[in-house]
Amino acid sequence: MENMQIKDVSVIYPGRRAGEQVHALANINLDINAGDLVVALGASGCGKTTLLSLMAGFISPSSGELLLGDKRIEGPGSDRGVVFQKHALLPWLNVIENAEFGLKLQGVPKAKRREIAARNLALVGLKDFHQHMIYQLSGGMQQRVGIARALTCNPSMLLMDEPMAALDALTRETIQELLLDVWKETHKMIFFITHSVEEALFLASRLIVMSPRPGRITHMYELDFNQRFLESRDARAVKSSPDFIRMRETVLSIIYGDERAGQAGMVANQAAAEVAHA
Repeated sequence: MENMQIKDVSVIYPGRRAGEQVHALANINLDINAGDLVVALGASGCGKTTLLSLMAGFISPSSGELLLGDKRIEGPGSDRGVVFQKHALLPWLNVIENAEFGLKLQGVPKAKRREIAARNLALVGLKDFHQHMIYQLSGGMQQRVGIARALTCNPSMLLMDEPMAALDALTRETIQELLLDVWKETHKMIFFITHSVEEALFLASRLIVMSPRPGRITHMYELDFNQRFLESRDARAVKSSPDFIRMRETVLSIIYGDERAGQAGMVANQAAAEVAHA
C-alpha cells in the first residue's frame, strides 16, 4: 500500500516588502504509512496549514520533495481527498449529488457513482438524507457530507484542515468519534490539523508538535487513546484518564513555551529594527 514521504521540505514565501522572505517551514521530514492517523499541532503560525497544502498539491515546496507511493506530488489529485474547515459543498446540489460530484467529473456512470456515494453517506450516518439540500443540514451534518465526498473517489489519503473548528462542543465530539469509526472502517491514511490539544490526543495514532515559524517538527508521540475509544466506546473515560491528562499537560507546556519564545523573538526583532532605523 502507498505511503506519504516528506523529504527535507522547506517553504519560503515572499514578504510584504521587496527583498523580504517568510520562512514558513524548514527541513520537514515525515513518513505517513497506510492506516496512520497523524495529527499536527502547534502554536498559530507554525506552518500546519502550509504542510497540509503541500500534501494536497495546492502549493509547491521551495526545496525538498513529497512522494505519495513512488509518485512525486506536483499538484492536486484524486489520490488525496481534502476536507476543509468550511465544508465547501455546492449549495445548488443535494446531499448525494455533492457526495458523487468528484466521480461525476471523472466521467463515472451515474448508477455506479450513486452506489459509491450512497455507501459513503451510510458510513457517515446520512443514508436517509440523500435528497436534502445542504442548507437544510446542521453544521455537523454538512461536515459529514464533506467527509463522504472526500471518500467517494477512494483516495489513498485524507487531508483534514481543522474540519471541526466551527462546530459546537457537543457536535465536535460526535464528529471526532465518527471520524475514528471511518478510519477504522476504511484504513485510510489521514493527516489532520487542529488547534485543540484534547482533540489531537484523542484522534492521533501519531502526534507531531511543530515549532513557531519557521515550522519544524520538534516532538513526535505514538498514541493509543483512539484505540482505547474504539474498544470501549467511552470517550469521556478516555479523556479523563490520568495518562491522557498528563499527556495533555505535557503538550500544552511545549506549545505555551514555544508561544512565549516566539513572542520574545518578535519583541527582540522589533527592537533591533528600531535601533537600525534610528
